[in-house]
Amino acid sequence: METRNPYTTPKANVTDPDEEYGEIKVFSASGRLGRVRYIGYSVGLTMLISILVGFLTAAIGAFAGTGVALSIMVAGYGAIIVLSALLTIQRAHDFNTSGWLALLVIVPLVNLIFWFIPGTDGENRFGRKTPPNGIGVILLACIIPLVFVIGILAAIAIPAYQDYAQRAKAAQVQK
Repeated sequence: METRNPYTTPKANVTDPDEEYGEIKVFSASGRLGRVRYIGYSVGLTMLISILVGFLTAAIGAFAGTGVALSIMVAGYGAIIVLSALLTIQRAHDFNTSGWLALLVIVPLVNLIFWFIPGTDGENRFGRKTPPNGIGVILLACIIPLVFVIGILAAIAIPAYQDYAQRAKAAQVQK
């Protein structure tokens, strides 16, 4: 008779089966989008479109005039609004609510609920669980706090430096 060692590693498969993740569709109102991906895509696409609109406006506006440049800017900012609405609808789907909740983006500071409400674990009525975030998405999402901190520091430092420069110049003139 064979004696079994009670301290051996179990041979059973105790890991969870591979989870299936939903597909990320940036240009669609269907599906789900997690918090970090929502922030990262919102920041990244807004920056990308703004830079593209700026270059096009500068390049084409110099040759075609201000009317064409203005229409490029309106089209660019319209694209930003549409993409933001699509991303917000998907974010609302992630915490299992209707996309109509995306209208709260219009109300100042209330739109931050899309940043803080966690998504539904597992599958919900709008699709499968969102895939894990990549390093690029995490870096894009970290740009927002960095921009806020740099903006606040610049808003404090630039006027203080200008005041210092004026006082130094005035003191130098008095000598």
